Amino acid sequence: MKINGVTYHVDVIGDGEHHVLMLHGFTGRGSNFKEMISGFPGSGDFTFILIDQLGHGKTDIPMDPKRYNIENATADLKEIIDKLGISRVSLYGYSMGGRLALSFAISYPSFVRKLVLESSSPGLKTNEERSKRQQADEKLAEKILGEGLQSFVEFWSNIPLFESQKVLPESKRKGIYEQRMDNSAIGLANSLRGMGTGIQPSYWEHLTQIRFPVLLTAGEWDEKFVSIAQEMIKRIEKSHFIKISEAGHAIHVEKPRKFGKIVSEFLSN
Repeated sequence: MKINGVTYHVDVIGDGEHHVLMLHGFTGRGSNFKEMISGFPGSGDFTFILIDQLGHGKTDIPMDPKRYNIENATADLKEIIDKLGISRVSLYGYSMGGRLALSFAISYPSFVRKLVLESSSPGLKTNEERSKRQQADEKLAEKILGEGLQSFVEFWSNIPLFESQKVLPESKRKGIYEQRMDNSAIGLANSLRGMGTGIQPSYWEHLTQIRFPVLLTAGEWDEKFVSIAQEMIKRIEKSHFIKISEAGHAIHVEKPRKFGKIVSEFLSN
């Protein structure tokens, strides 16, 4: 789908009444959610829209990092929804995708029915925090380009954030590794430079403006994002938080059936 000069890979699954736009995390792709949604109770009620974000999967890889910024990506989502002829969607965002989902929800609230955030944040609160994170993101981007994709994927797979994935079956861990390797170094580097946590605006002060229902989720072993969700819930009027037991950062990967049931019930009610 050609969107604002860029070709996006968009996968539409199902023909249900409720449209759910699903946004993956850094190094991921839309198909990451297929296992989870295949077990959705009442999945016939939904139409799932799975998007490969800029620089990821089968979507184009612009050479200018500024094309990746969250404002541009948000405008792209609106264009995709318009081209699909959809008036309202429920948004689901994981990690980086959660920041993008939140940006869309704040920018286009009348188009949002419900919002699900998995292991997500509204960004960093202070200029100092953002500056430090931007420097760290730039170093990581240089690492990707300087050392190559394989070296980066091996490093990324072993950061503490994904420690809980080491207990997954070998076949699943191999699938995650191969999917990450099916990205491009320049796409991932530009994604960090253009839409990393350090470069995006803070949305903390906008949370009180949200009027639609919001489900916040984090795995019990992901203490940082549990804490962030518990702080967010105080600012979002129609929100509730579910901490998923025996799970880390990527709940949809580690507990796809259990988590799918929780998300499905929230979207259906």
